[in-house]
Amino acid sequence: MENIIEFKVYGKFALFTDPITRIGGEKYSYQIPTYEALKGIVSSIYWKPTIIWVVDEVRVINPIRTQPKSMRPIKYQGKKNELAIYTYLSDVEYQVKAHFEWNFHRTDLEQDRNENKHFFVAKRMVERGGRRDIFLGTRECQGYVEPCDFGSGAGFYDSYGSLGFDLMFHGFDYPDESGINELHARFWRPTMENGFISYIKPKECQIKRFVRKMQPFPPTSEGLEETGLLDDEHWLEG
Repeated sequence: MENIIEFKVYGKFALFTDPITRIGGEKYSYQIPTYEALKGIVSSIYWKPTIIWVVDEVRVINPIRTQPKSMRPIKYQGKKNELAIYTYLSDVEYQVKAHFEWNFHRTDLEQDRNENKHFFVAKRMVERGGRRDIFLGTRECQGYVEPCDFGSGAGFYDSYGSLGFDLMFHGFDYPDESGINELHARFWRPTMENGFISYIKPKECQIKRFVRKMQPFPPTSEGLEETGLLDDEHWLEG
């Protein structure tokens, strides 16, 4: 299937955390991007409910460095905001390879399963830097996307060898993709080989945590037509 896109994403700061624990207080970034964060970046480049993006690999180009910053998050109980320290990754750059699969739970969009159309539109959106704003883990970390050949160029960890990471957040299982009316969080233990990290697929994650009951709320095909999401010209223009 010709459904693979390759691109590089970079930015001044990044903050990759477990969303379940990111309720308040101080935040500390993982050393590498989570699967869910990269999936969000790919979806910001090009998204339609007909497809599901699967992140295959990421290559860490720049050295992993952290930078603490003093923040005053909004305190909704009380008059004064409290000082907190957020620890970001600084000067990040990654090469990403991803592909799309059909969302078979959306039977109402079966007529939209045109592989060539989605591939070429996604490729054009990579060249244009994405359809929507790119964020590296959180909104204050602006990212930028450019096309690239995955694995090309020099990287800091090219001869580093194997580097293992402890248990970290992988992503969420949403009802509209899993077919189950529950929200689950997935976890895994990644390993980086000379700067390359191969992500396991969501269904391969053995460690999961039930979050809450959730009902899918997919728009109808009629609603998509009204918003232009089923209109090819909507994605090919501009």
